[in-house]
Amino acid sequence: MTSNNKLRVTKDYSKLSDELQEQIKLVYPEGFSQFLIQYTDKDGKRQSALRFETDDKIYLVRMTTEEAEDIISNDEDYDEYGSLRDDVRDEYEDKYSDVDYLTDNENYDG
Repeated sequence: MTSNNKLRVTKDYSKLSDELQEQIKLVYPEGFSQFLIQYTDKDGKRQSALRFETDDKIYLVRMTTEEAEDIISNDEDYDEYGSLRDDVRDEYEDKYSDVDYLTDNENYDG
C-alpha cells in the first residue's frame, strides 16, 4: 500500500498500544524531539507530532518538544543520556524482527 492510500491517524503517545510505543522506540532510539514535524490541524492550529508509518496507517503522534523530552526522561527503557538501553533494544528487535515496516521508518528522514 502506498503512503497516499494509507489511513492517517493522529493520536497522543499515551493512547498508543504498548506494541506501537515499543516499535516507535526502535525507530527513534535516541529520542523523539529532534524528529518532530509541524503541521496545521483541522482547526487551523499549529501542532507538532512524531511521524510513524505502519503497513496500513500513518500515525502523527501528537507531542510538543517538551513532552517528547519528558517521555524519554521518564521512561525506564531509556538511559540517563536519553538513549534506548541496549538490553531493551535487543529485546524489542527480537520481538519485532518480523515487522517489515520498521525498516521503512528507519530510513525516513522527514
